[in-house]
Amino acid sequence: MDQKLEFLKQLAHGLAAQFGNSCEIVIHDLTKRDLDKSIVYIENGHVSNRHTGDGPSGIVLETLRSDPEKIKDRLAYLTKTDDGRILKSSTLYIRDDKGRISYIFSMNYDITSFMAAENTIRNLIRTEPEETYGEEISDTPKRITHNVTELLDLLIEQAIAKVGKPVAMMNKDDKVAVVQYLNNAGAFLITKSGDKISSLLGISKFTLYSYMDKG
Repeated sequence: MDQKLEFLKQLAHGLAAQFGNSCEIVIHDLTKRDLDKSIVYIENGHVSNRHTGDGPSGIVLETLRSDPEKIKDRLAYLTKTDDGRILKSSTLYIRDDKGRISYIFSMNYDITSFMAAENTIRNLIRTEPEETYGEEISDTPKRITHNVTELLDLLIEQAIAKVGKPVAMMNKDDKVAVVQYLNNAGAFLITKSGDKISSLLGISKFTLYSYMDKG
């Protein structure tokens, strides 16, 4: 029995009981490197509509792609669900005795109703011209995905949006930029992602690898 994992499960259950059913707690297991089923435990999975056995979020790929010594816990940032609810999230990296990250312990608290209430109160008490809500949130919430297929599609969508033009209008430099974005995001850790991306961009696998090497 993995005592560290059992402790994390105990902690997750306690936090979920303390903060109620708006607080989702997720444990990703990185010891097996099974991206398709990285979630080994979840409390209040209805918050993001995920279950035990589901795949990773973008944060897992970032972790696998990064130097473990440089990775730090991420606290109190924003994410969002498929149906647009906003979550206040924190991600803790749990290490083994050799300093390698073995588990990711994530907390996601649904603050949608609080944000709506805050906006209502702001409208009641403001005396200066109102600033738009989007301007006051510095970081765009990242969408939570349920499996590697969804995650790859999201990363591709983000890469194309960053270039700012449809694939049909992209030149070589644009396609290199897409590949570099996806490579840095860890997209090529996903099985058969190279086939999908090269097909989408209309390039060969050899060309795809050459674009990756340009980084």
